[in-house]
Amino acid sequence: MEIAKNFDFEKYETEIYERWEKNKCFEPIKSDKQYSIIMPPPNATGILHLGHSIGLTIQDILVRFKRMQGYETIYVPGTDHAAIATESKVAQILGEQGIERNSLGREKFLEEVDKYVKNSQSNIIEQTKLMGVSADWSKLRYTMEEDISEQVQDIFIKMYNDGLIYRSGRIVNWDPNLETTVSDDELEYETKTDNFYYFQFGPVVISTARPETKFADKTIVVHPEDERYKEIIGKEFDVEWIEGTIKAKVISDECIDMELGTGAMTITPAHSLVDFELAQKHDLEIKQIIDLEGKIIPSVSKTCGGLSVKQARKKVTEILEEKGLVVKIDNKYKHNVAVNYRGGGTIEPQVMKQWWLDVNKKTINYKGKTLSFKEILQNVVRENEIKITPNRFEKNYFNWIDNLQDWCLSRQIWFGHRIPAWFKDGQIKVQIQSPGKGWQQDPDTLDTWYSAGMWPFTALGYPNTDLTDKFYPGSCLETGNDIIFFWVARMILFGTYVMNDIPFKDVYLHGMVVDKNGKKMSKTKGNGIDPREMIAKYGTDPLRLSLVIGSSPGEKLRLYEEKIATYKNFVTKVWNSVRFALMYTNSNETTIDNTKLNIQDKWILSECQNLINSVTENLESYRFSDAGNQIYNFLRNKLCDWYLEMSKVETNSAVVLHVIDACLKLLHPFTPMATTKLYSYINENELMLESWPEVKTELIFEEAKEMEKLIQTVTAIRRIKKEFDLQTDKQVPIKLQTQQKYIIESLEVIKKLSNSENIELSNNSEKLKLPSEHLSFATDIYLKLENLNNIQEQVEKTEKQLNKIEKQLTNFTNKLSNKKFTDNAPGDIIEKVETEKDKAQELLNNLIHKLNVLKECL
Repeated sequence: MEIAKNFDFEKYETEIYERWEKNKCFEPIKSDKQYSIIMPPPNATGILHLGHSIGLTIQDILVRFKRMQGYETIYVPGTDHAAIATESKVAQILGEQGIERNSLGREKFLEEVDKYVKNSQSNIIEQTKLMGVSADWSKLRYTMEEDISEQVQDIFIKMYNDGLIYRSGRIVNWDPNLETTVSDDELEYETKTDNFYYFQFGPVVISTARPETKFADKTIVVHPEDERYKEIIGKEFDVEWIEGTIKAKVISDECIDMELGTGAMTITPAHSLVDFELAQKHDLEIKQIIDLEGKIIPSVSKTCGGLSVKQARKKVTEILEEKGLVVKIDNKYKHNVAVNYRGGGTIEPQVMKQWWLDVNKKTINYKGKTLSFKEILQNVVRENEIKITPNRFEKNYFNWIDNLQDWCLSRQIWFGHRIPAWFKDGQIKVQIQSPGKGWQQDPDTLDTWYSAGMWPFTALGYPNTDLTDKFYPGSCLETGNDIIFFWVARMILFGTYVMNDIPFKDVYLHGMVVDKNGKKMSKTKGNGIDPREMIAKYGTDPLRLSLVIGSSPGEKLRLYEEKIATYKNFVTKVWNSVRFALMYTNSNETTIDNTKLNIQDKWILSECQNLINSVTENLESYRFSDAGNQIYNFLRNKLCDWYLEMSKVETNSAVVLHVIDACLKLLHPFTPMATTKLYSYINENELMLESWPEVKTELIFEEAKEMEKLIQTVTAIRRIKKEFDLQTDKQVPIKLQTQQKYIIESLEVIKKLSNSENIELSNNSEKLKLPSEHLSFATDIYLKLENLNNIQEQVEKTEKQLNKIEKQLTNFTNKLSNKKFTDNAPGDIIEKVETEKDKAQELLNNLIHKLNVLKECL
């Protein structure tokens, strides 16, 4: 059979993928059992990165596996509008052209966004296809499609009417850079070292890290049990402060930490959640100090109005120093500062009227129980309706959910799902269409995660039930462990509310892809890997393998180009092995005759059935790396290194074809491209639509275990020949003393694999004093050296090696005996020297043995 010498991925991959699409191979095939995965939608503005690549690979492995198992399988692709990211990107592009967003106005700006998204969408879709995913592109969705937007707004209205969404002035996370609110789970925290200030404030010393917020502070709060302040609780004082004398009152509250600073503090309710809650509790004035651009409001301060937060902090400190009110400044204060994970803008808490989702209101009927969103989110995981892999992330999940706060839904940006609310003369109406003349729609949009939370059912065409009846809830959600709160929890929330059912049964979380040293990849560090470049250089299959083998759920995966190149070599080895096997097999011989099987046939057939069983079990349990490793090791070691080499002596075509057929099917979910092309040489059917291999018990043989003795015998002959530099000498005399049936029957195979044509079987009673290997199963190997011409030459060569190793060993010993070295050298260096010494000692012993044997043969 004529087969190309290697897999030309540049030629075949596009051809194969286009054929799959043309023949509608990705569409569901009707069955009485279903399996569904909804692709986490990449940002419409994005490019393919390693986070996408690992997720797409794992999702596609599952989908291809289940499709071959006979499931009616659907893999729905889509893209996300990524509101803030997209708006920022378009505004940046326009800014580079000298066009300001506000000068365009909302409608024209959104037209520019729409143009940009349409262009970017096609890019990310084409890049996604590069990974070889078998997604049903006829069902491609976009989170800003008209019908999805309509459902997002309808569900908002329903939640509002159910009393679950409300509008209120509360403290929010405000990003002055992007000029929008940010939800709690979109925050990251950076540890910073700043000044911590102590100021005299009337009768007490207060402490704060933010002097710039203190202009309107008029309330001192202390703990009611703090003996230092008991006598002044409830009293008022005239206090000399930043811009003159103010009247301050002392109140008490148990929330105050007596150990922090001086135990006395003033509060700024408009710019701190704790202070805001205190103000509400004690009915205190809430006055805004900092505007939405992060500057001091001019009406608040004559001296600092218009200054940035940092400028005002410095100015306030200077004013208070001049007044003698600075008690001390601690310049080593470490604290966590909240930043927006998108763009890194420092968060400035603000009190604003926003739309909120109530997570604690017990009005939701879920499967016959009246619960709050928080309780539903707790119960579905706690009661194992949803299983999270790895399960250690359940602890992280509950740490977040158990402390869940109401969700701020509003975003002060233009691009996104417009909030369906209308205002007029202090009235609010929540509906899609305008109530009439004079009503103004809320300019805000909904948090991106609001619509993303509905993805498991909107991607299936909800409220149309054609697909949801079959494929909701989904079988598995595969995603990154960093968005378990951003996205996973929101999907559970909306799924249980809208569909009265969980959105998926299993959650599989992959970890972050890092470089070979475990460092996060970045362009600035120069350690990033562009998957598109790797695919262009090595092909899709090697990248997919490198992202799966060696990975564990939720753990960091080390990736580097050499690893991808290694799997390119593996794909080439598989190709060449199948090519070789098919070149020497008769494709008409497909029926295995058990009466014509030798020991190696029985062994490879038995091992193949074991492989089918273990790979299937591992894929069912999301142990992708284990499954990949088993296939890799079977193909590389058992099939290529042993069985196919043995088949050069005697070929059983039916066995070879059976094993190759099974291997290509098992490997297909991991490497769909090369396996598809190889399979086309033995079968005209489309591999991805073939049935998953099943274990055939009649092809498992008890005597297959005897093959291990044959392998050990060949290995021992190779080892003893290597010891005496005779690897290439086919004629060196070897005596094999054994009574093992399968070793005797396989003598020609042993000769072939050990590169030794002069092997004689010897009676076990014969006593030989030659270089030997004594094997545990009553088999001895003797190497006859007496008649070799180069023994003296080998003696001299071995003596030189011996002298060299003795010197190295002496050096290692002296170094380790040197107290100066052992006291000062790093532990890993000392350990390395000890390891080298042990290796040298072992080599020395082997050389002494070899030299003694050679001298006896002179």
